[in-house]
Amino acid sequence: MSKKIIVTGGAGYIGSHTVVALYEAGYEPIIVDNLSNSRADVVERIAKIVGQQAHLDIVDLADAATTADCFTRHSDAVGVIHFAALKAVGESVAKPTEYYRNNLDSLLNVLTQMQDHDIPSLIFSSSATVYGQPDTLPATESTPWQTAESPYGATKQMGETIIHDYIKAGSKPKAIALRYFNPIGAHKSALIGELPLGVPNNLMPYITQTAAGLRDQLSVFGSDYDTSDGTAIRDYIHVVDIAEAHVVAIDRLVGGKEADRFEVFNLGTGRGSTVLEVIQSFEKSSGQKLN
Repeated sequence: MSKKIIVTGGAGYIGSHTVVALYEAGYEPIIVDNLSNSRADVVERIAKIVGQQAHLDIVDLADAATTADCFTRHSDAVGVIHFAALKAVGESVAKPTEYYRNNLDSLLNVLTQMQDHDIPSLIFSSSATVYGQPDTLPATESTPWQTAESPYGATKQMGETIIHDYIKAGSKPKAIALRYFNPIGAHKSALIGELPLGVPNNLMPYITQTAAGLRDQLSVFGSDYDTSDGTAIRDYIHVVDIAEAHVVAIDRLVGGKEADRFEVFNLGTGRGSTVLEVIQSFEKSSGQKLN
């Protein structure tokens, strides 16, 4: 039986760590990425970690024809892990049509090719943003959705709805949507980690780039939140834990284990950390004071 898994967006932050975890679990991941927010040398770094050459197809999944060519080359795949998407919340507010077109077209093209090539299993990279501002916290998988607070969050809500309808219409396909909270950290080798192109949109790369001198200072916005120190709070989960969760999910689908045809799981710790707590933890661990 084939062990090939197509990993869209596999050169990105979470994707690259998941590719490593798939190799370590005995799968054959195929990285499919347009490198719009990642670099080709990530594939070389993955190869150093796993001890074999990683496979990269440079493909724009928002283009139907090139997506079809890619899936034809890898029609023996047994599953797809779909990370590929634009993901900056703030940018999505400024460029909503770009986000809707890219994130939804790429998903629809992937699902079309999965159907055409009879690939039955899908893991969807979703997000806790699907909950909007929930009435009660912590949010669980059964928490009702509120209106998404950004076009990015809306594309994740729409993506899950599209997948639900796709699964319902067929007899074979199964899917799992993994709703992440806030990925953080890097592989223990330090060969791969979070290194976004351009200005970061998340706290940790701002911290590390300030520490490395790439940025003059780190600004903290807001001091009157209802938290222990007044700064915003988030549920952070290590990226390797997220990567290993994807392996558990793909095992659940392709390994023939009993599972509902469409399942959702939150990926978080259930414990929040404030902005200042994260900064202070970094300073304590590194011995370096941030500006």
